[in-house]
Amino acid sequence: MGIKFGCHGSTWELDYDKEVDYLDDIMDTVSKAGFSGIDVQVAMLGKYKDQPERLKEELDKRGIELAALTAPFSWENDEETNEEKERADYYISYLKKFSKAVMNLPSRVGPSRDNLLKRQKQIINCANTVGKRASENGVVASFHPASPPTSYFRTKEDYKVLFEGLDTRFIGYTPDAGHIMAGEMNPVEIVRDNLSIIKHVHFKDCSKTFEWKSMGTGDIDFPTIVQDLKDYGYEGWIMIEEETEETAVNPDKVIHDINDYVASRLKPIV
Repeated sequence: MGIKFGCHGSTWELDYDKEVDYLDDIMDTVSKAGFSGIDVQVAMLGKYKDQPERLKEELDKRGIELAALTAPFSWENDEETNEEKERADYYISYLKKFSKAVMNLPSRVGPSRDNLLKRQKQIINCANTVGKRASENGVVASFHPASPPTSYFRTKEDYKVLFEGLDTRFIGYTPDAGHIMAGEMNPVEIVRDNLSIIKHVHFKDCSKTFEWKSMGTGDIDFPTIVQDLKDYGYEGWIMIEEETEETAVNPDKVIHDINDYVASRLKPIV
C-alpha cells in the first residue's frame, strides 16, 4: 500500500456533531484536487449513514477510497454505556465493508480538566475495549488526541498517560501534527518516538504561537515526519485538513491549495 494522502472532513465541518448531507460534493472536490481518499466524521455521512455499499460505489466512481471513519465518543464512565457500545459496533460493522479503512477514535473535549487522571483512565479503558472488538472483526482502530484547552490528552504529561495505557495489541495511535504543536510539543519527536503504534495520521499546520496556518506556512516540519514514516515502513494514510479562517469561506479552494503543497513537498518523498 505504501503511504497515501487524503482529506479529512473537518476542513468542511469542524463540528463533529453537525449532521450534514453533502458528501457527494466533498468526494468530488477531493478527487478533482488529486487526493486518494477521505476520512469522514460519522455525522457527515448523510444519506450514506445506512448505505455503506452505496458509499463504496460512489467512491469507486471517483477513484478514491474511504480511508477512515472518525467516530467521537465521550466515554464518561469506567465502561462503555449500552448506547456507546451499540454505536461503536454499528460503525465497526460499517467499516467491515471497506478494506483497510480505519476506525479513528477521538475522545470528546470535556467542560474542564477536573478529575483529569480518572477521566483519562476511563477514556483509555473504553477505547481499548472498542479497539479489541474492532480487531476481532478485522477493523483497525486508532485513538486520536486533540488540543483544545479542556481536552483530556493535550500535553506531554497527558500523552505519557495515554501511551502507557493504550492496549496496542488492539488499538493504535493517530498523531495529529497540528494538535501536537498546539499542545506545546514537537510533532517530529512525538511521531518518531511512537512509530511502532501509529495506524493513521492527520496533518494540519500550526505556528509556534499556536495559530492555525495554511499547509506549509506554519512551523511544523511535515517533510521530516513523512520521511520518518516512510523509513519506518509505515503503510497507511496521511489525512490533510485545515482550520484556518479561509476554510469557512471556501473549503474547496483550500483543498486544491493544500494539494499543491502535498504534491510538491510531500508526495516526492514517498
